[in-house]
Amino acid sequence: MEDGNVGETLLKKKYYENCPGCKVDKAKELKTDVSFRNLLNIWMVVLCSSLPISSLFPYLYFMIRDFNIAKREEDISAYAGYVGSAFMLGRSLTSISWGIVADRYGRKPVAILGIISVIIFNTLFGLSTSFWMAVTTRFFLGCLNGLLGPMKAYCSEIFREEKQALGLSTFSAAWGIGLIIGPALGGYLAQPTVKYPNLFPKDSFWDKFPYFLPSISISAFAFVVAIACIWLPETLHNHPLSNESIDDAEALETGRNGRAGKNKIIQKDENLFLNWPLMSSIVVYCIFSLYDISYQEVFSLWAVSPRRLGGLNFTTENVGDVLAISGIGLIVYQLSLYPSLEKSFGPARFARISGVLAIPILQSYPFIAMLSGITLYLVINIASLLKNILSVTIITGLFLMQNRAVEQRQRGAANGIAMTGMSIFKTIGPAGGGAVLAWSQKRMHASFLPGTHMVFFVLNIAGGLGVLLMFTPFLTEKKKTPSQQLH
Repeated sequence: MEDGNVGETLLKKKYYENCPGCKVDKAKELKTDVSFRNLLNIWMVVLCSSLPISSLFPYLYFMIRDFNIAKREEDISAYAGYVGSAFMLGRSLTSISWGIVADRYGRKPVAILGIISVIIFNTLFGLSTSFWMAVTTRFFLGCLNGLLGPMKAYCSEIFREEKQALGLSTFSAAWGIGLIIGPALGGYLAQPTVKYPNLFPKDSFWDKFPYFLPSISISAFAFVVAIACIWLPETLHNHPLSNESIDDAEALETGRNGRAGKNKIIQKDENLFLNWPLMSSIVVYCIFSLYDISYQEVFSLWAVSPRRLGGLNFTTENVGDVLAISGIGLIVYQLSLYPSLEKSFGPARFARISGVLAIPILQSYPFIAMLSGITLYLVINIASLLKNILSVTIITGLFLMQNRAVEQRQRGAANGIAMTGMSIFKTIGPAGGGAVLAWSQKRMHASFLPGTHMVFFVLNIAGGLGVLLMFTPFLTEKKKTPSQQLH
């Protein structure tokens, strides 16, 4: 208790009047419950960034077909993969730089700039009239959209330490929902003159640009979020940090005593690449990012593929229905069940269990394609919901481990490294997934893993590798100090 009193005294010591980070720390000290406003801020910003990433998947097959660049129907999936990869390639080149900018100038300006890039380049993508225009606009959207890494750091900083799981759970929920609701919007709103001829007549603007409506809808949402970000609280400290104020700032963030804070002074210039708890979680995160983005690309392309190629012969609306149902279930799970389950199992153990369970679910997809009618819709919805719940459980657990492995002063850079690695792997994912799907559809009568059995088997190889690496000695968590364990 004596150490706790020292910590309490320190917490009341120094606040800098014009420092936004100090204002946030003071609010955290005075208010123990979770601010709904902060949760909503995280939700809107992250959702704004994730919606454009996968909104194109349901209609990308048809967009590539309309560009007339593929010589054979089986090649469409491969070209679609290149468009999907362009965004991640751009992001992989700039994520560390955006993280460093966020550590120097704040999380808020990077978030606003990222949202503005969504407004501009996502709109231009919807106006694409050629394959290369689509690739170019997606590439620049990736380069300039650097807000996800800083927002992960923001989630760790805006809440008290005991509430960080809820903050990062909100981040990954918004991220996961965006990756599901985005395709749902794409499925419902693409080709409006075909789906809603009474509202969008033929030979109109919407007929000339059949994929503009989902893009402009997301850009309009991003415009609203950009305005709302004016009132986003900044968490970065902007006062000159002496040894004493470093001690105070770290203590305010973690609630530790003075001695623990002084130890942080030594650690603040630590080489992040030598921080094994951080780097091991980033490596596993990269593998599961490759796994997830490949799955998202393959699922939508597989679902709209004809039955003769092992697909479900779904329309874009059918894909939208499946993903919307998964999205609703994901919201409920992330905000109600995940925080308590994570507390019971711990992030690493819970992620391992989820990774193991995902493997048989994914390998069952080619067998689900043999079903028809209401049975098909029921089973594919259940499988999609379970698969997405397990994926978001893994990613959220890795987010927690990454942000607990570093202090505030290095979180922007640490998350920039994570985003760079993840983006490199996600650059490979769509192109690789599309190419493997195209190849598998050319071997429908092979004796070993015929047709789409092969593409889901390849996905499971990546997932299985990720599960193996989640065990010690490879994946390690940063050890908590006695004062942290009291929380």
